[in-house]
Amino acid sequence: MSIPGTRRTLRRALGGGAAVLSLALACACGAAQGAQPQALGSPSPAGGTSAGATPSTTPSTAASPTPSTPASAAPGSATSGAAAPSTARPSGPAGSTATPTPAPGRTPSGGGTTAAAPLPAPDAPGTSIVYSTATGGRTVALTFDDGPGPATGQVLDLLARYGAKATFCEIGPQASANPALVQRIRAEGHRLCDHTVHHPQPMHTLPHDRQVYEITAAKDMIVQAGGPGTQVSWFRAPGGDFSADNRQIAADAGLRPLGWTVDTRDWAKPGVDKIVSTAQRELHPGGIILMHDGGGDRSQTVAALAQLLPWLVQQGYTFAFPAV
Repeated sequence: MSIPGTRRTLRRALGGGAAVLSLALACACGAAQGAQPQALGSPSPAGGTSAGATPSTTPSTAASPTPSTPASAAPGSATSGAAAPSTARPSGPAGSTATPTPAPGRTPSGGGTTAAAPLPAPDAPGTSIVYSTATGGRTVALTFDDGPGPATGQVLDLLARYGAKATFCEIGPQASANPALVQRIRAEGHRLCDHTVHHPQPMHTLPHDRQVYEITAAKDMIVQAGGPGTQVSWFRAPGGDFSADNRQIAADAGLRPLGWTVDTRDWAKPGVDKIVSTAQRELHPGGIILMHDGGGDRSQTVAALAQLLPWLVQQGYTFAFPAV
């Protein structure tokens, strides 16, 4: 190829490249002059999105203005800028959202807690031990254990002479063996107390079922001996050996645990004078005196009661029953 031909070919190539470059620059400049800046994903005037933008799935906050907060909002309220208190229930172990299971027999309440077990009926006997008369004041409750026995009739004669009332805590088989005495006790206005079947000591060491038998069977024997309408109101554990178990058994059987405040220790036969002086020294208004009409020779008890009753009357005491 000649040199003049080569020059013509180079001029044509350069001219064509310049034209292409000029066209590209013109297009770029025109686009820059006609376009307006636009946020990615924001609505276009036509309601669509700008070319090349990715549509957003989150509504624009500009389209829904936030209500203004009243200037009078109370401190700490949800509108005052303070964090609102949490209302979430407490969760279980880490990562768990299960609601805690209520305890058996309890009613679930708000906040994931459980309500207290229902209270017993208002007239249900309590399990606390009685240590005072029902009326209080200058009164005394006389109580006799382990009968009925040979001395019971003599005790009843003395009580009648002074217009005194007493409570008899009876052994079940003794009541069964002396129904006439149980019925006389009732007829003369005295009251009855359950003192078990076998007088076991210490009672609290017995199996639960055995304690149930000792209390409930004795009550049944006393009721049967006393006849229709017989009421047994208290339970006295042998030797005062009360426990949470036997007190609850008694309460379930409709019996109130019965203690004492004056132990004359007449069962040890310390002598008539000693029995009387112990009662006089330890007695306070509203107290409960423990004596015995059964379980052995009770001649000292009968002689001491013959001295104690007039002294009580002289001291202004009246005779009452234990609280129920």
